[in-house]
Amino acid sequence: MPDIKFAKLVVFVNCAVPGALLAWDAYHHRLGANPQEFVLHTTGMLTLIFLTLSLTVTPVRKLLGLPWLVQVRRTLGLYGFFYGCFHLLAYTWFDKAFDVAGIVADTLKRPYIFLGMFGFLLLIPLAVTSTNAMIKRLGGQRWNRLHKLAYLAALAGVIHYYLLVKADIRLPVGFGIALVLLLGYRIANKYFPAWTQKKPARAAAPKPEVG
Repeated sequence: MPDIKFAKLVVFVNCAVPGALLAWDAYHHRLGANPQEFVLHTTGMLTLIFLTLSLTVTPVRKLLGLPWLVQVRRTLGLYGFFYGCFHLLAYTWFDKAFDVAGIVADTLKRPYIFLGMFGFLLLIPLAVTSTNAMIKRLGGQRWNRLHKLAYLAALAGVIHYYLLVKADIRLPVGFGIALVLLLGYRIANKYFPAWTQKKPARAAAPKPEVG
């Protein structure tokens, strides 16, 4: 088993790298011909990436027998929320100049905006209840039920992305396939747990003593 504190630090730092690179490029005016669109696209993509990675932790942990991976799931999920906040900020700032009435009208008029808002709102209670204190307050079963909303948030994000792109749908379809596989694993794990969990290694039989 690796050093958990070091593993969590490595994940934390690597999750911050894309945001740091984006800020660096923005400071040096290296965001291309349409910087606003680039920031919107990048932060939205990062939100989906880290949300998907957080959902991948449980299957990988069970299939490969790596229980320590659960220690990094919270970090991945919170970074997904973090980049989602910046994606929403970029939209409200660049596209709407913080015009609340315009944002509400756009949300009700455009299905892809509605789905994006819906997915982000689902992430808020998940981020708020991510602390150990909230887990204890809610209890393990209620906390687990609540955090299954992450799948619904991811689904809303994938459809939001699919409706947004006009020509090249490979990336949203790829995210959709990954989400379907993760949901399929959840269903299989519930009804056929023997198929989805690594079997513990059998202890070697003691050798008979001679003499």
